[in-house]
Amino acid sequence: MPKMKTHRGAAKRFKLSGTGKVRRRKANLNHILEKKSPRRKRRLARPSEVSRSDLRQVRRQLGI
Repeated sequence: MPKMKTHRGAAKRFKLSGTGKVRRRKANLNHILEKKSPRRKRRLARPSEVSRSDLRQVRRQLGI
């Protein structure tokens, strides 16, 4: 059976941390930023972990 190919769209959106956790970028920081508070924008700029319910699919797409 051939090797599984990495889903290139997923590879661009998710990164693996040193401890093996999957990190992702949060939504809502691309446009319409004037009405968003500085605190909200600052928190959206930080990466977060992928939720446990989505982790299995994401890891499979990344070929992990």
